[in-house]
Amino acid sequence: MRIAYLTGEYPRATDTFIQREVATLRQLGAEIHTFSVRPTGEEHMVGEEQKQERNQTFYILPPHPIKLLRSHLNLLFASPSRYLTALKLAWSTRIYGLRGNIYQLFYFLEAGILAQEIKKRQIPHLHNHFGDSSCSVAMLAASLGGFSYSFTLHGPYIFFQPYHWRLDEKINRALFVSCISNYCRSQGMIFAPIKKWNRLHIVHCGIDPALFKVVSHKGKGKRLLFVSRLTIVKGLPILLESLVSLKQQHRDLILTVIGDGSDRTYLEQMTANLGLSDNVNFVGYKSQAEVRKYFEEADVFISSSFAEGVPVVLMEAMAAGVPVVATQIAGVCELVENNVSGYIVPAGDTTSLTNSIEKLLNDCELRAKFGTAGRNKVEKEFNINLEAQKLYKIMSKALQPVDSYQLPVTKS
Repeated sequence: MRIAYLTGEYPRATDTFIQREVATLRQLGAEIHTFSVRPTGEEHMVGEEQKQERNQTFYILPPHPIKLLRSHLNLLFASPSRYLTALKLAWSTRIYGLRGNIYQLFYFLEAGILAQEIKKRQIPHLHNHFGDSSCSVAMLAASLGGFSYSFTLHGPYIFFQPYHWRLDEKINRALFVSCISNYCRSQGMIFAPIKKWNRLHIVHCGIDPALFKVVSHKGKGKRLLFVSRLTIVKGLPILLESLVSLKQQHRDLILTVIGDGSDRTYLEQMTANLGLSDNVNFVGYKSQAEVRKYFEEADVFISSSFAEGVPVVLMEAMAAGVPVVATQIAGVCELVENNVSGYIVPAGDTTSLTNSIEKLLNDCELRAKFGTAGRNKVEKEFNINLEAQKLYKIMSKALQPVDSYQLPVTKS
């Protein structure tokens, strides 16, 4: 099974779940060729896994003018009707306005380079992660190259502008769609015709639980962990406000913040303004192995985000036996069971977040109980080895002749 894998930027330190999925599919026997629209910055090269993947990934940008021209001419002369049909598709799915027209032109030009390279390698199918711009390139490349495509639908951002990104057309044309949660699948069904619903399958993002050492909980806790891109939407300001209250009873409380992003400077300044400089450590991006070490030292993991699909970092925390406090958004409740493996709190509610963290810090037996339940949940339902096998079977079945492709709905 030869598959092209595309994302907007690969590999990134924040998308390790895609790297694990690719690696596991390869272990199952699939021949995966990775493609990326943009090159990856050095800040994402946090481990050997990223460096190795970058070295064997084909990057569309920046395009060489001669290569760009040759790719499109080859596709045009190989099949003028197919080329013009793809051009019509690009025009019909554009965003109205000058800016939308320009961006769609870029997507079409990028799609030509991608399609020619995939045809050159004789790859019959393209799979894309995320439903926004890279999926636009994937849809147009499939139309230009005459091969099939599929994509993994994550959310939540794509559901904020579904018609902007023509999610309806992308789902309708895809051979199948891999949805990361029941919530995600239900949102996709809004934009898909009923006859396509059986091609929307639930395949969780996953981790390898065997890589995580389970934490032993004793005494009062003091070590909090937050792992995310440092943007306001991830809710770190709410957690910092909670720390102000928690600090009154837990003077030695330490929050480690792993990650980087556009709002890091602002968040560091906010930390100082709240008098938390001695309680919060910003450590930047870390490799997968380094992040696992931080989990081994954590008492409670917090995800205070306003917008997520099903955060992989929550799976990692649970695999390490660390109890979690997470916000009640999108598919999070399909992973974290309230009062079983952690606490679910309303997004933006500082009081609920503070109270939940307080309970866990004060009760080591509760932390151990939640940690055990979380580990069991991940092993059964969010294990990359099991989920990649599920995706492999879906791909194998889907790539059979169209007449024989009648997949049942895949449930979690």
